[in-house]
Amino acid sequence: MSIWQTESWWEMLKKSNQADEVFNVRWFSVEKRKVAMWEYGLFVLWVEKSVSEKNVNELIKLCKKEKCLFIQIETLKYDLKSNYITIGDEDKKLFKVWYYKKFITPYTALIDLKLSEEDILIRMKPKWRYNIKLAWKKCVKVKEVEKTDENIEKFYSLMKQTTSRDSFNGNTIDYYKTFLNTLKNSKLLLAYVDNIVIAGWIFTFEENDVSIYYYWASTSDKNYRNLMAPYLLQWEAIKIAKNIWSKLYDFLWVAPPNEIDSPLAWVTEFKKKLTLDIRDVSNSYIYKNKNIKYFIINYLRKFKK
Repeated sequence: MSIWQTESWWEMLKKSNQADEVFNVRWFSVEKRKVAMWEYGLFVLWVEKSVSEKNVNELIKLCKKEKCLFIQIETLKYDLKSNYITIGDEDKKLFKVWYYKKFITPYTALIDLKLSEEDILIRMKPKWRYNIKLAWKKCVKVKEVEKTDENIEKFYSLMKQTTSRDSFNGNTIDYYKTFLNTLKNSKLLLAYVDNIVIAGWIFTFEENDVSIYYYWASTSDKNYRNLMAPYLLQWEAIKIAKNIWSKLYDFLWVAPPNEIDSPLAWVTEFKKKLTLDIRDVSNSYIYKNKNIKYFIINYLRKFKK
């Protein structure tokens, strides 16, 4: 089971006000989220198993009962040989291959943790291996720290520098506190030089499953940026994942192959220094309960981008 289909994840969504309600439909969860114009959408995120025709009918029934604008299903398929969505012939006329909002990009970068540490390093680009060694030589120390307010505030201070420097939107400090303190298998790793925090990353580690690199932040101080702390942080996190027998290490969010102008291009290049195992892991399907209003809302969204 993926982390996104666990009770602690649902609890985190409600505590952080990302989801108004979470329903259980057989073996998967359905998140009810505000979308636009006083409307709600239902989201079934990162489903790893087949969705039968009977399940599909139950989802449509729930969507109508809650009077939601739509219901969206996102699949998760790390195994490239598997197909996870099954929709009956009649339901194919209702569910379309599309999405309102994609929570995880279709493509991700992965490391197979069954490989030895030596083999994982060999598959990295030489510059990456060099930067790990450089961080060691520069006395960068990576520590897993307790998820206290003080430590999360240190991470958040770096996050504000990162979002300002790289021009993207971060979350509130309350969100990071809720994320870390609600998800039992989440960890906060900080990188230090002379007791000064210069980088911090948030991960989730799952025994015998998938460990995920979630959020990162680093200093904008030029005196510390050349110490290569992010490289060492990633390597220490990979080793933690291996030590608890995780099967895969998931970097999340990479640009589709050959999409040059993707906003994820720069972060994709960073992640591809660690691994070239890029996979298409997610498809999206949507059922529109209110077709006309959905069209209007989706049309107006184009002017906000």
